[in-house]
Amino acid sequence: MALTGRAALLAALGTLPVGIWEPGWTGILAVNAPLALACACDFALAAPVRRLGLTRSGDTSVRLGESVDVTLTVTNPSGRPLRARVRDAWPPSSWERGTEKAASRHSLTVPPGERRRLTTRLRPTRRGDRQADRVTIRSYGPLGLFARQGTHKVPWTVRVLPPFTSRKHLPSKLARLRELDGRTSVLTRGEGTEFDSLRDYVPGDDTRSIDWRATARQSTVAVRTWRPERNRHILLVLDTGRTSAGRVGDAPRLDAAMDAALLLAALASRAGDRVDLLAYDRRVRALVQGRAAREVLPSLVNAMATLEPELVETDARGLAATALRSAPRSSLIVLLTTLDAAPVEEGLLPVLSQLTQRHTVLLASVADPHIAGMATARGDTDAVYEAAAAAQAQAERTRTAEQLRRRGVTVVDATPAELAPALADAYLALKAAGRL
Repeated sequence: MALTGRAALLAALGTLPVGIWEPGWTGILAVNAPLALACACDFALAAPVRRLGLTRSGDTSVRLGESVDVTLTVTNPSGRPLRARVRDAWPPSSWERGTEKAASRHSLTVPPGERRRLTTRLRPTRRGDRQADRVTIRSYGPLGLFARQGTHKVPWTVRVLPPFTSRKHLPSKLARLRELDGRTSVLTRGEGTEFDSLRDYVPGDDTRSIDWRATARQSTVAVRTWRPERNRHILLVLDTGRTSAGRVGDAPRLDAAMDAALLLAALASRAGDRVDLLAYDRRVRALVQGRAAREVLPSLVNAMATLEPELVETDARGLAATALRSAPRSSLIVLLTTLDAAPVEEGLLPVLSQLTQRHTVLLASVADPHIAGMATARGDTDAVYEAAAAAQAQAERTRTAEQLRRRGVTVVDATPAELAPALADAYLALKAAGRL
């Protein structure tokens, strides 16, 4: 039972005090006799809260940065009308800052024996699962002097998926893929190419592509064309260790790595390749395998939604062993990890030969654009020191990348905005060179 502001004002104006006490109520209210009678009647006419029936419906997933509606249905089984204020509580990250109060509070009137629906619009600011908290209902009498209040648990979960902002690059990458696959077949044969067709020789063609047997059967010189092989296996490996927690701009490095992985997965599945996902630090955090082409992207997005950086050092030996078990035959292994010198030299380099011996390895790392800005700073002593520190950091990353390249690893080092298209271009370049 709750005293409303209207009743408190009338009590303050009253002259004849009367004590009213209810078990479980922590206050004693002094009011005049007529007001006490009015409050008692108002309380008796307020619809009971505990008997209300509450159910939820609506969407169960949403991309980060978009809005989603969750419907709360309130059923009033009593014989009294329900006049209520409702608070539909969710975690703070379910709304943009400053909008929670307006979005979570509703006014509601439900006639006896009927039901009404309330819609709560969420706009989450973080990935992961957002679970509904308690629904608090305050039921008022017709005079608005007293109210019954209670809470209900009405479970519901909304999964907030990665935003996949790099999707805008997909049409241009698919156009380049179509040039490689059939429209403009590559003229040099590599490990990952298969025979496409014969055509007439034109000046500038590689003489190694001439098919002498076909040429002997016709009056013109024939050359063989090759196209990138389909049904190759690609394993995306997300490093979820402590280095992935470093923030670049407004988001951790892990989020930029996820976005790049999604673009590559979408492109590779369109190319006819099989795409799997492994997220690892000291244990497997997510594993997606054996999905059909149309199921790859939804499965990856769903698996990535709940991933968070772990503040532990990544076990490089465990990562390599798990990757080898997940990619049993010749594959493209895409490591989305750091280019910092210490984790690479102490962790990755000692086990790299296990991966490169059987697989093609591509390493993609998120660079901090702020470092590039610092490197060009001039004007005062602090700026010069910052520029020197930035130049040293860039030199270390370049040296680490060269160490990896000497061991046969393709390295992509780009800022969050450029990483996804750069990784897709590296994949297409491997396709064009016949290395897949």
